[in-house]
Amino acid sequence: MKIIIDADACPVTDIVVGIAQEKNIECIIICDDAHKIVRDKIETIVVPNGADAVDFAIISKTEKEDIIVTQDYGLASIILSKDAYAINQDGLIYNKFNIENLLFTRHISQKMRNSGKRTKGPKKRNISQDESFKKNFLNLLVKITNVKF
Repeated sequence: MKIIIDADACPVTDIVVGIAQEKNIECIIICDDAHKIVRDKIETIVVPNGADAVDFAIISKTEKEDIIVTQDYGLASIILSKDAYAINQDGLIYNKFNIENLLFTRHISQKMRNSGKRTKGPKKRNISQDESFKKNFLNLLVKITNVKF
């Protein structure tokens, strides 16, 4: 098991890296060359900036039971099909029960934007979101490894 971070616009990179280092779990940061993100003692893979380039790199690196940190629903659905785990920056663990609804909601929002309607963007991040992410991320690690942290 390893942890892969979809690091372009990921507000919990430092939380994940800290936990990975503390628990001695392999962690990989993947980003494009427009968002080069480097942390000490963590492998960083930088791909050329391009449509879905980071997603393709993540998919190629993902193996069964890996954990992928991403806010991309489309990527999460592919990760789930590889028997790996995906969690977003707010601590939502994607699964076969919620991914279809998330993808459908994204589709409807895109149709609205294409027709000229405005949709609300994300609210400013707060400390409770970081705490929720950390709690759910640690719970996911316990579920996968059967080891209490």
